[in-house]
Order: sequence, then structure tokens, then C-alpha cells
Amino acid sequence: MSNTVRTVWLAAGLVALSGGAFAARPAAPGTMANPLRIGMLADSIGNRAFLGTVEFKVTNSSRETMRIPSWQLPTGVLQQNLFEVHYNGKPVRYTGPMIKRAAPTEADLITLRPGESRLVTVDLSTAYDLSRGGEYTVKFRSYLQGARSGSGRMVAARNGGLAKVESAPLRLWVDASNPVMRLKNGDGRVGIQARKPPTGGGGTVVNGVTYVGCSSTQINGAGSAVNAARNYSENAKGYLAGSTVGARYTTWFGAYTSTRWNTAKSHFVSIDSAMDQSAGQIKINCGCNQSYYAYVYPTQPYQIYVCRAFWSAPNTGTDSKAGTLIHEMSHFNAVAGTDDHVYGQSGAKSLAISDPTKALNNADNHEYFAENTPNQN
Repeated sequence: MSNTVRTVWLAAGLVALSGGAFAARPAAPGTMANPLRIGMLADSIGNRAFLGTVEFKVTNSSRETMRIPSWQLPTGVLQQNLFEVHYNGKPVRYTGPMIKRAAPTEADLITLRPGESRLVTVDLSTAYDLSRGGEYTVKFRSYLQGARSGSGRMVAARNGGLAKVESAPLRLWVDASNPVMRLKNGDGRVGIQARKPPTGGGGTVVNGVTYVGCSSTQINGAGSAVNAARNYSENAKGYLAGSTVGARYTTWFGAYTSTRWNTAKSHFVSIDSAMDQSAGQIKINCGCNQSYYAYVYPTQPYQIYVCRAFWSAPNTGTDSKAGTLIHEMSHFNAVAGTDDHVYGQSGAKSLAISDPTKALNNADNHEYFAENTPNQN
């Protein structure tokens, strides 16, 4: 087969948390079912080789204007793990930024008019390794947290929980000689290696923590947060080392099973071990000027980029500095490999009820379990 890919429009991707197809009836009183339809097309025409980009199309199939948090849909730059990519049946890890945001507000919403479609080209090769020859499948999936109609009806699953939007899988065949590999291996053009995340080298070590681009005031504030985060992780690990299942666990991780409990337990053993490092391994980078709390690259332990919301947060408590560090530490593949499915306490609680397995993969659920505010047994 030449340097081409098999491509096809795969329309239709509305799936509620129950797994059922789109239905017009409301999911619950005062809510509506997911009206978004998703299509994807590999960006390849004729004999032009696949370069890692797909065309993503979202359509509002309802008769109402829809308002959707912007980060729940892809843009031209991947800043969220919105795709499930598999190579020859095995998962391809996301390597882009993992961002802690606040729960969505009005300012975060984008508008889709009735029947309106939006088309965006997404370069998957910036965040997923597509350089090997073989079969790939690409699937979009996202929770619609805070999405609502112009009349104020919230989008929800049939059981009243969080609705999910996803596409059918797009299957691609890539030859071993595909150009994405040549870009990665360095033939002078922009490719995967050229788009590596910043390393944030250097820094100053204070009390066993490395600080990059931080003022003395920031070093003091972040240092206090590190100490508080160590207390949080130790407390969470101790709770899960016990055998009593209480409201603290079920609120943030859902219904008890021994398998899920052991997953949470192993996560916090790893988080606590990572937080306890004291020879400069933990690196706090103060160079971010974005409005959100913080972000990390999951393949770059243990560097945490702290942003504006971090500095205005309390040291402990809900959405605190210390909790933010727990959140971000959980993202590293070397620690717990969590994702960002939903944000905020309300979204995290809803996810724990509707999908406990996903709650165990959501960073905010780990943060709120560790912060334990308000206190629960």
C-alpha cells in the first residue's frame, strides 16, 4: 500500500452515559438530551500522505441555540486529551498539556445556533505519536459539563447525570514510510520532535523543591503549598489503607467495589511517594500567565506549571494551592495517569455517581478527596 490512508466520514456521534443513541426526549425534567453530532475525516486527498491531521465537524442538530464550554470541543491547538487513539489495538498516550481549570462559567461558553456546524482541523501528531506504520483508530469523546440550551435547559444523560458526546471510530492505515515518521526523525521540517513541550531547565532548589522563574514571594507561597499537599496525600493514603468505606470515598469515587478501592489506594500511594520527594525532583515553574490554576505534561514528571488562579487560591481547602498540586501530580503517567474529564466539585460528584470508573481517572476527584472539604469520614 502506498503512502495513503483509508478515510471515511463517520458522522453521528452522540452517545449518552448510558451508551444509548441520541434521543429527542429530555433526559430529565428541565434538561435535554445531547444534540451534538460529530463527524471526523482524515486529512488526506488522493495520494497525498497522511500527516497526522483530521477534520473535526460538530453540528447542533436541535432547534435551540446551544452553549458549550470551549475546552470540551477541539480547537486548532490540542490542550486537552479529547481523543482515544489506538495503534494496532493498543492505546497511544496523550503527551499534550493537562490543565486544571475552574468549573465552566458563562465566559467559557461558545455558541452553536440551531443547525449550525463548525469545522476545525486538528493536528493529532502534536499530542499523540502517529509515527509508526500500522492501523490506527481515532475516537473523540468528551463530557458535556455545563452545556445548555439558550433557554437554560442543561444537557444531561437520561439518568440525569453528565452527558457524553463521542464519535464513531475513524480507522486509518499508515505505511511504515509515512511522512510523520520522517518528521519525527528530523528531516529539517517541523514535526513531533520540534513540537516537544518546554523542559523548563535550571532553577533554584529550596527545601528540596526546585523553583523555575519564581520570585522569593512565590517560592514561599508554593513551598507552603508543597508542605500542605504532603499532608493531604499522607492523610488520603492513610484513609485508603483502612477498611471502612465512608462518605468521603463514595462522594468522590462512587459506589464501593474492592477493585476500585484498590485503584484509589494505589493512586494515593504513588501520589504520596511523588510528593515526598525532597532532592529537587519536584519542580514548580512560575512562568505561566494563563488564567487557569496549573498544568503539566504527563510524560514530564515532576514539573508543575502554576498559573494565575493558583496564586489567588487559599493554601488549603477547596480548589486550594495544595489541592492543585495533588491534582497535577496525579496526571503524571509515572504516578496515577489521571485525565481531566470534568472540573469542580459539582461535576466531580456527578461523575462519581454516574461513572465511578471515570471518577477514578479524573484529577479533580483525587484533589477533592484529598482536600476533604467539607470534612467527611
